[in-house]
Amino acid sequence: MTLPASGTGSLRVGRVAAPLREQVTAVLREAILDFRLRPGQRLVERELIEQTGVSRATIREVLRQLTAEGLVTVIPQRGAVVVELTRKEVEDVYEVRATMEALAARLFAERASDEQVAALRRAVDDIAEAFRDAEQPVTALLDAKDRYYAVFIEGCHNDEIGAVLRGLQARVRLMRATSLGQPGRPAQALAEIEKVAAAIERRDAGAAEAAAMRHVKVAAENGLRELAKAHVGDDGSVTLP
Repeated sequence: MTLPASGTGSLRVGRVAAPLREQVTAVLREAILDFRLRPGQRLVERELIEQTGVSRATIREVLRQLTAEGLVTVIPQRGAVVVELTRKEVEDVYEVRATMEALAARLFAERASDEQVAALRRAVDDIAEAFRDAEQPVTALLDAKDRYYAVFIEGCHNDEIGAVLRGLQARVRLMRATSLGQPGRPAQALAEIEKVAAAIERRDAGAAEAAAMRHVKVAAENGLRELAKAHVGDDGSVTLP
C-alpha cells in the first residue's frame, strides 16, 4: 500500500452535539486508519492544536485515548507517534482474534435470539452493499464491518469475549484497512462472512465456529503476505509498501 506523501489534510473539528474530545478522537482515529497520519509519524501537540482548533488539554486527552486503543505509542525523547505494528504483534493479534471469533460464532449460533440472527443478516447485507461500490473509500468498508462485529459480539452473550475483541478493535481495524485495500479481498471476505452468517442461521454451531476461524486465518494469510513485502526496521517495526 502506498501511503500518501502530502500532508494530513484538514483535521478541523466541527462544533456538533458530541463532546469535543470524542469528536477530535474520531477525527484523528480516522486519519490514522486511512493513512493520512502514517505509521511512525510524530504527533506534535502544537501542530495538532493548529490543525484541529482545540486546546492542548483536549489534545492530550485524545492522545491518551488513542494510546489506550493501541493506535498511538509514546516513545521517550520522541513523544507520541502513530503506532508501527511489529510482525510479532500482528501475528499475536490474529491468533487471539481467530480463537475469540470462532468461539463467539459458536456461542452466537447457540445463544442468540431470532432477532439478533436477523440483525446479523442485515449487517452482512450492509457489508455486501458497501463492497459492491468500487468507489467506496476503505473507511466506509471498515465502518460496515464494524457494524457487523457490533451485532456479532452482542449476540454471543459473553462479556469477556466482547471485552477482548473490543480491546483488539483498533489494531484489527488498522490491519483490516491494509487487507481490504488488496485487489479481490473485499469479495473474498464477504464470501467468508456469508458462510459464518449462513451457519448461524441454521443454528449449526460447529460450522459457524469453523467458518469464523477460516475467515480470520485467510485474513491473516493476506495480512502477513503484505508484511512480507514491507520494510522491517531494526526494532521489528513494519512500514507497509
